[in-house]
Amino acid sequence: MKLAISAETGNISGPVDARFGRAKGFIIHDTETGKNEFIDNTQNLNSAQGAGIQSAKTIINAGADVLITGNVGPKAFSALKAAKIEIFTGAKGSASDAIQDYISGILIKAEDANVESHW
Repeated sequence: MKLAISAETGNISGPVDARFGRAKGFIIHDTETGKNEFIDNTQNLNSAQGAGIQSAKTIINAGADVLITGNVGPKAFSALKAAKIEIFTGAKGSASDAIQDYISGILIKAEDANVESHW
């Protein structure tokens, strides 16, 4: 399974980015191999609009099964849901902490967006 975590850095010990669409990047963690890959999101971080949908496409194209983030807006939520990606919000601490919180069942699956558009 591949987990996508919104991240402020490419380091697994770095902090989770509370924003999804305008996250600095995404760590893709493969639970089977334990390998991590960082996908830079600068193009969407600086985007005037559509950052959430474009970031969702990035996660979909990376083959993620699950998104772990702090917050996600309605358009990104819809795009991810349509691609059958499970969304978990409220992640805090490091990306590594967020992965452990997901595995431990501490994070709660999001049933809807938890912030407005353009957050």
